[in-house]
Amino acid sequence: MSGCSTPAPQAPAASSTPSASSAQVRLPPVSGAFDYQLGGTADTAGLTVVARDATAAPMPGAYNVCYVNGFQTQPGDGERWLRDYGRAVLRDSAGEPVTDPDWPDEYVLDPSTAPQRAMILDALGPVLSGCADKGFDAVEVDNFDTFTRFSDVDRAGAIELARSLAGIAHGRGLAIGQKNAAEWTEMGRHDVGFDFAVTEECATYHECDRYRKVYGDHVLQIEYTDDLPMPFRDVCSSPDRAPLTILRDRDLVAPGSDGYAYEQC
Repeated sequence: MSGCSTPAPQAPAASSTPSASSAQVRLPPVSGAFDYQLGGTADTAGLTVVARDATAAPMPGAYNVCYVNGFQTQPGDGERWLRDYGRAVLRDSAGEPVTDPDWPDEYVLDPSTAPQRAMILDALGPVLSGCADKGFDAVEVDNFDTFTRFSDVDRAGAIELARSLAGIAHGRGLAIGQKNAAEWTEMGRHDVGFDFAVTEECATYHECDRYRKVYGDHVLQIEYTDDLPMPFRDVCSSPDRAPLTILRDRDLVAPGSDGYAYEQC
């Protein structure tokens, strides 16, 4: 999920070191062809890196990144969360589940306490393990920044949940990517244990340098046709853009579908 950058805050002191070593994981390649296929998949010849939803199969022969919504519910999955993990869903002052205004079919999760984090991990741990079982090489965990957008989500609890998700990923041999949240890259890399970054619209929000400073070339950059304030060629000529930078349609539909758009620098 993309959003406007805010001034860089001070990261809290880490309560522990990252929960598992990333020494044995394989990072995404930094050259070749990349695609972001959350809205529809296609085994396009020549792709080196591809990101797909956890419900999809990895592409043979490519480095595959598995998308997992780690801090909000997946569309269509909210009722299951309310039924089985209701105490882990953020509530408003009236006790009603909180949804993301930008994604109203997604409930916001609340990792503020240890019991709540345990419930979330009980639900998401099998999803991360499923990515490994399918043959994915890495996971990207979306909506890490909910603690910056919803004041009732405890920052320390969210960071601890992220650290636990990194531990599960590393334990299954998966690299784990920080998704967006440019102002938290230093903390994400060094305290949580993220291995690389996936950024949406960093050129639009003038924050690509924040990712590159921390993750170097291991940044997967996606820009969108409906909100790009400059020609894509200008993005490609920027010294801050990632080696693997693409332009996609907002819905990330498959080739041949209405609205499909794709370019790579």
